[in-house]
Amino acid sequence: MRTSSAGKTRQKNNLTRLEKKIASLYNLLADLYGPDKLVLRGGKLGALKLMRSADPGERVLGLQRLIYEDPTLDQVPEIASIPSIISSLEDELAEIIARRTVEDELEKKINDRLRERHEDYVKEIRLQVMKENSGPENARTLKKLAVLEKMESKQLARTAMEFLRPRTLEEIVGQSQAVQALLAKLASPYPQHVLLYGPPGVGKTTAARLALAAARQLGHSPFAADAPFVEVNGTTLRWDPREVTNPLLGSVHDPIYQGARRDLAESGVPEPKLGLVSEAHGGVLFIDEIGEMDPLLQSKLLKVLEDKRVYFDSSYYDPHDPQVPSYVRKLFEEGAPADFILIGATTREPEEINPALRSRCAEIFFQPLTPAELVQIVQQAAQKLQVNLKPGAAELIAEYTIEGRKAINILADAYSLALARRKSGSRARPAIDREIVSQVLQAARLTPYVTTKASPAREVGKILGLGVAGFLGTVLEFEAVAFPAARSGQGSIRFNETAGSMARDAVFNAATLLRSINGQDLAEYDLHINVVGGGRIDGPSAGLALFLVIYSAINQLPLPQDVAVTGEVSLRGRVRAVGGIAEKIYGARQAGVKRVFLPAENAAEVPAGLSGIQVVPVQDVHQVLEALDQQV
Repeated sequence: MRTSSAGKTRQKNNLTRLEKKIASLYNLLADLYGPDKLVLRGGKLGALKLMRSADPGERVLGLQRLIYEDPTLDQVPEIASIPSIISSLEDELAEIIARRTVEDELEKKINDRLRERHEDYVKEIRLQVMKENSGPENARTLKKLAVLEKMESKQLARTAMEFLRPRTLEEIVGQSQAVQALLAKLASPYPQHVLLYGPPGVGKTTAARLALAAARQLGHSPFAADAPFVEVNGTTLRWDPREVTNPLLGSVHDPIYQGARRDLAESGVPEPKLGLVSEAHGGVLFIDEIGEMDPLLQSKLLKVLEDKRVYFDSSYYDPHDPQVPSYVRKLFEEGAPADFILIGATTREPEEINPALRSRCAEIFFQPLTPAELVQIVQQAAQKLQVNLKPGAAELIAEYTIEGRKAINILADAYSLALARRKSGSRARPAIDREIVSQVLQAARLTPYVTTKASPAREVGKILGLGVAGFLGTVLEFEAVAFPAARSGQGSIRFNETAGSMARDAVFNAATLLRSINGQDLAEYDLHINVVGGGRIDGPSAGLALFLVIYSAINQLPLPQDVAVTGEVSLRGRVRAVGGIAEKIYGARQAGVKRVFLPAENAAEVPAGLSGIQVVPVQDVHQVLEALDQQV
């Protein structure tokens, strides 16, 4: 009897604790939602009757409906499962309370931020009223304006390049054919787009600017007297594919993201920004280093060249919006005019330029400058500087560069050094001699551009060949030494490993040809062939030079050192066509070569008007050998 009584007492105590927990949960819900809202919530979820029940199970079911917000729950839990259910409800209620606490904190922050914004807005209105009453100027802005005006009053002298730049087409040295061709393209009633090829510093930009100036003076030219010349460098043209910004073609500044003009942004109107193609309308758009432009931007430029207009688009543009200004409406609906002549300059090879761009443009090639032309440029600049140029000074400058721009820079540095050395108060013209030029060259750590020079001497086993690097030709020294083989019939051939596989093939072709001509077998000789400087020979054009140097070394035939050769040699002795003829000839002229032997198939590629060098087209190696024998 005592045990039964104690068990009942424990059950009663447990039930009392459960009822207290249930009551505590209801109190938390009342605090969370409020008593009135809790009753309304209980009514919606069908829990009012359960909330007021004396049965703990039904009250727990009411808690489940209220906390889980599920009126479909209808299973009254048993007394034994109530503790675990209450634990789950406590966890869920804790999460709800935590979430409500975070929401309350966020709402408080939002209200604080709105209050701050309101205060800022009030301040802005006050400032606007003050500006309208007092104007945009104050003590600080006026002080900055005065500083800018003072800066404008100070101006250094013009740079040497600006002062010495050619002022007329006649002053451009060494490019008469290219300049005439460019002027013809612009001076026509139907001007053409042009691509200018050539090494840097030979006058491409200056020629384009002066050609437009000359075309403006012609009555039949379509260019007006104020036709613009807009210059830009292709390497600096940066743009966003999303058309957020495009300085070349133009872009649209949306009122939200890109910041249209304030009066347009306030009314939600996008603002089109015109690009350089529209700025060049009616004139010339000159793009230096056009080969470095982004390919996709080049394609967009081609579209403008065809349409002669630039079209704009924006999702913010509403053609029915009465707030859209007329000029904005016209740009969006008709586009901006962009009728110009494109002149692109590049130091790249034609094959590296976009074929679609090349097909729309006439192509003009500027030639590398010879030492004599560089001397003329230096002398012309010296006259403008009014300096006394001593004999040999201009020639020394010409040895260290192939660019007219660089030659003028060296002269300007020498001019500055001569002024620094001139005695104080002296009014004598500054003198520039070789010693001053040498100091400038040493300070700049410059080296002679042409290291291989032709000479009137004759040497056994040595000949000058020709190569091409970009738009510039170079002279290569080929030399060979032949000894009787240490063991008969077991001779060896040694050749530069860095010269390339095609050059090695040319050596074997020359060996076969030599045997077919006079029966000499290279197996009877130990032969060492060298390309001075270890340069890589790209292509078969060294075949003729390799044959001659091997032939000379074996037969002890002295070869003239003021002669250069180029051409591929076949196994039957034919001299076949090669590339880069014009560049190779100019490279030979820079080295002082008097005669150049080249394939007859390339005769049509020889530049017209050559002076100081003789070009001899040949069909086979026998013609070359006969010409060299006659010169002995």
